Amino acid sequence: MIKQIIETNNAPAPIGPYNQAVKTGNFLFVSGQVALKPGTNELANADIIEETHQVLQNMKAILAEAGMDFSNIVKTTIFLSDMALFSQVNEIYAIYFDGNFPARETVAVKGLPKNANVEISAIAAV
Repeated sequence: MIKQIIETNNAPAPIGPYNQAVKTGNFLFVSGQVALKPGTNELANADIIEETHQVLQNMKAILAEAGMDFSNIVKTTIFLSDMALFSQVNEIYAIYFDGNFPARETVAVKGLPKNANVEISAIAAV
């Protein structure tokens, strides 16, 4: 198996022992993204709408580095700090897809890195 590490300065650098994404074969595995602003250690979290947009902009940058976009995503996982945020996150999430939505699950968790409210990971394919 050949693994290609995907890295871009247009998304936040990993804050632990992992990569932004790994491509193998026709699949791209994008690590969970929180709303860190690229090049900083600062969260874009004025509200859940800004936070969700930043998460998805980070993902967009990683996908672009791999020569992909949201249409290539086949599966996402959304982690929320509180299920009460579900509808607002859902509204923003829907903007980034053309209606051909990927498979998905959404779960509430006790805590997320940097005290974020939303984290999204993805699997994309060509």
